[in-house]
Amino acid sequence: MKSILVTGCAGFIGSNFVPYFLEKYKDYNIIHLDLLTYAGDIENLKEIKENERYKFIKGDICNRELVEYIFTEYDISGVIHFAAESHVDNSIKNPGVFIETNVNGTFTLIDVAYKYWMDAPFKYKEKYSQEFPRFHHISTDEVYGTLGKEGLFTEKTSYAPNSPYSASKAASDMVVRSYLHTYGMNTVITNCSNNYGPKQHDEKLIPTIIRKALNNEDIPIYGDGKNIRDWLYVLDHCKGIDLVYHTGRTGEVYNIGGRNERDNNYIANKICEILDKLSPKDSGESYTKQITYVEDRAGHDRRYAIDATKLEDELGWKAEENFESGIIKTIEWYLDQYNVQ
Repeated sequence: MKSILVTGCAGFIGSNFVPYFLEKYKDYNIIHLDLLTYAGDIENLKEIKENERYKFIKGDICNRELVEYIFTEYDISGVIHFAAESHVDNSIKNPGVFIETNVNGTFTLIDVAYKYWMDAPFKYKEKYSQEFPRFHHISTDEVYGTLGKEGLFTEKTSYAPNSPYSASKAASDMVVRSYLHTYGMNTVITNCSNNYGPKQHDEKLIPTIIRKALNNEDIPIYGDGKNIRDWLYVLDHCKGIDLVYHTGRTGEVYNIGGRNERDNNYIANKICEILDKLSPKDSGESYTKQITYVEDRAGHDRRYAIDATKLEDELGWKAEENFESGIIKTIEWYLDQYNVQ
């Protein structure tokens, strides 16, 4: 049995990833380290809480003493690092928390991993080898900044972060890169496009639209609603992470994107149209009437879109859901959560 340290599992992507991972790999123990901040809810993992191969530890990734204890106590042989402060609006209001968690937390994790694994020369193989324990850092397409009307982010796109959140993630990527090139660690980084699906925090765009619609409240859309994102169904992302963790080349960056570019106007109208069918109002009025436009967010990037060709060609990954199929599954999950008939 191998023990894998997975951070931030109670958040959106991690709480979808860990049940999938435990089900697929019967020879792994998952050690889950999580501070359970506002964005993390341990109830997101209720389906695995009795699984004997899953261990939850509440704590901060910045707590070096705790991280060192976990590596020693559980003989950690791999890290998949999700834990991060991730909401752009919150990073604008309180950037220091993002620097502390995303940069210093990532440094603490990888430095402890380096010292623990490098002190075991007879246990692990040579530096840079894929047989050496792997540190997989989960990042975001926001590190690349913004695109014009044409083009896609590739793994060679220069970093140009525009918010404190994206700057903190870009910095954490560079920390991981430095441990590859300086110390020969077996690292991989994945940068993903906008995720959606079950278990996403209520503050995010798609859950906000669904919740506001059902509560008969105004559905707020920033600016003119023409900001474009490439949308990736969360389980497709989890499968991409799995592939990269197990078969990605040491030191490489892989972009994971759904090839589903949609602007916020489309997203809001599409969700409202589906809700009109799945949970129609007694009045017969469309939920689209609730869409309103509010002042744009500071530093709001206009367009993100990822080119996932490298992941598709090298590792054979392909998104299984398009936006239209994935959004129906997502809405149905939220309707069930809200006990809406």
